[in-house]
Amino acid sequence: MNSHDVVITGIGLVSSLGEGPDAHWQKLTQPGFQPVLDAERFAPYTIHPLPEIDWNLQIAKRGDQRQMETWQRLGTYAAGLALDDAGIKGNDELSTTMDMVVAAGGGERDEAVDAAILAASESRNDRDVLLNEKLTTELRPTLFLAQLSNLLAGNISIVHKVTGSSRTFMGEEGAGVSAVETAAARIRSGQSTHVLVGGAFQTEHSDMLLGYELAGYLHRGPWKPVWQRQGGEGGGVVTGSGGAFLVLEQREHAKSRGRRIYAELGPIVSGRARRRLSELDAEIVALLKQAELPAGELLTISGASGAHAATAAEKAALDANPALAVRGFSTLTGHMKEAQFPFAVALAAMAIDRKAGYPVFDATAEKPFDGAPKTVLATAIGYHQFEGMGLIKAA
Repeated sequence: MNSHDVVITGIGLVSSLGEGPDAHWQKLTQPGFQPVLDAERFAPYTIHPLPEIDWNLQIAKRGDQRQMETWQRLGTYAAGLALDDAGIKGNDELSTTMDMVVAAGGGERDEAVDAAILAASESRNDRDVLLNEKLTTELRPTLFLAQLSNLLAGNISIVHKVTGSSRTFMGEEGAGVSAVETAAARIRSGQSTHVLVGGAFQTEHSDMLLGYELAGYLHRGPWKPVWQRQGGEGGGVVTGSGGAFLVLEQREHAKSRGRRIYAELGPIVSGRARRRLSELDAEIVALLKQAELPAGELLTISGASGAHAATAAEKAALDANPALAVRGFSTLTGHMKEAQFPFAVALAAMAIDRKAGYPVFDATAEKPFDGAPKTVLATAIGYHQFEGMGLIKAA
């Protein structure tokens, strides 16, 4: 069976830097660009907040907007941008035959209900009865259902009419890697001709930050670039709200409809090192070998989170190869969990399409890259677990 080439024909991005490939390119290629930060709302933690978004531009019905939480609106919006960019949105024939692979986390908790339960528990000992009371009186079943992870894919189907097969992965950065890996494998094998793939993360919600902080991952104190947080207070991660979706196609499918191709997707490799047994360093080195890196200088878009152990291991492995010119984009966007790897792939594809690299995001830890990149490496070494890489090539 012949393997089909996988190409990228649509990119949808939203982050603190703005929305769309053009807005991101303009800011990321501006030397010395300073990130958008909010250090007040969730002090002592800093975040990269969403920009102002007119949801109506991609989610026309107010009723659809109301029944989505922000992370779902964000993902649906970014998916719409990708579909627009690929010339698929509004084309019923292409939409109904399009498959979808989504990386998603859990829903946002109702903080008011959580607070009410905790307050009531201070004056009552029958806490099992109390929980049942609150579950039956405070939580709406429809609200609970709206928090299911696969509802992001469901909302994209409803709003954008993407009604082919649908898959949802959970598991932080690993979900994003698996989503892209699976979408690419389906296209290579001929199971799919065109796939919408991506994820979204909304950090501006206390319980989303709590998930990181319970294990001590969040950076505290003054903000620093991603490579400079080693030894700092806290765990090193600064989060950001954002979404990244890609339209992947068989090369012949894209050519048949005359679409612009950003780049070709090369090998996507992944692993899950047993970090408690100190396997991470060796796993990253093994993935670099599997990724089939070309000879010569190689622009590398790193999804490093800043988490001390994971980021130190990745930096050591990347620094060991002098050909790699690394860019840690979390310095400017924050860590976006499930959307991290699709975002890295998108930035790599943009650099290839525009025949230019990105300036250093941190002059103390990154080296210049000159010339037009023909191949770019994208990485996502999970802040807690799972590792992935992908090679993006000129089409």
